Amino acid sequence: MKRLGLRAKSAILGIFACAAGCATVPEPERRPPVFNAPASRPTQRPQPIAPDYKAKPPPSLAANLDSLARSFDGKLGIAVMRTDGKWIYIHQGDAYFPQQSVSKLWVALTVFDAVDSGRMSLDQKVTINRDDLTVFHQPIAELVGKDGFDTNVSELLLRAMTQSDNTANDSLLRSVGGPAAVRAMLLRKGIEDVRFGPGERLLQSKTAGLTWRQSYATNGNFFKARKALPDAVRQAALDTYLETLPDGAQPQAITRALAQLQQGKLLSSNSTRVLLSLMNEAQTGKQRVQGGVPYDWRYGHKTGTGQELAGLSTGYNDVGIMTAPDGTSYALAVMIASTRVGIPTRQAMMQGVSAAIAGAHRK
Repeated sequence: MKRLGLRAKSAILGIFACAAGCATVPEPERRPPVFNAPASRPTQRPQPIAPDYKAKPPPSLAANLDSLARSFDGKLGIAVMRTDGKWIYIHQGDAYFPQQSVSKLWVALTVFDAVDSGRMSLDQKVTINRDDLTVFHQPIAELVGKDGFDTNVSELLLRAMTQSDNTANDSLLRSVGGPAAVRAMLLRKGIEDVRFGPGERLLQSKTAGLTWRQSYATNGNFFKARKALPDAVRQAALDTYLETLPDGAQPQAITRALAQLQQGKLLSSNSTRVLLSLMNEAQTGKQRVQGGVPYDWRYGHKTGTGQELAGLSTGYNDVGIMTAPDGTSYALAVMIASTRVGIPTRQAMMQGVSAAIAGAHRK
């Protein structure tokens, strides 16, 4: 289990142990708990949380978030919602923004939904071959030799959600039935205004102006092929992506879904605990929203980062759930469609969002 780290290894071993037959285990703090037998799914389709839009968020919070939004140079969407649905703050929250790896959350939801219904299991074996490799961040690629790499669903979930491993995520996507299965899950769960794209390889190659070839997955060939394209071709492809957003989502829609997840309305109680704990273990984006979260709060999240061209950054995101020491939770989505400001400025804005939430909560 190379590069997963001691905590991640312990999480996988815990899942394995319980899959072998344990009944209940206390939930470890900030560590994916073990998985029990699949629970039956609700017979009725969960209804989206309908917050009272007439109820305004705390004035200090709204003022601080408005100030952050006004001062940021780029197309920015912010949505913050108390997970009990009492109020929601929206800045361009009803516009569509590129999700990029935020979409891994929907793959994980689809997998856990399949586990809950008995159609999949966390210890289900999966073999990843060289032809399964994808693009960009894929640390699992180091383990895939000429005979492939044998793993299972639980480890792939851990890698996809905590490391944002693209190959792990695409493997889960294939195992659960492809993009159509994810879209069906979103519809069935009442998660509206969230699109799901064609998978990492097709999405990223088309965004770059390329037609996918498997040779792009190794030896930096994707970057070489992209660099060889005329600037006009790359610009046209990126413009088309930003105009059509096959993986677009509304920030407020994401916060509603996160609130439903927190309240246990999307999955069985045990699958809910496991997924939320995986989000708490995320190793990516520590200087985004998480950088402004107080030490005594919890923050489970998923980041997303898109391609850059000529100084234009696209799809720089962080979505998650902040939980105060008293148990009050806030779902949030901070999504940058495009900007030319540097990473430190983007991170400072995101940290400002979490700091504003914590500051308003304490008043």
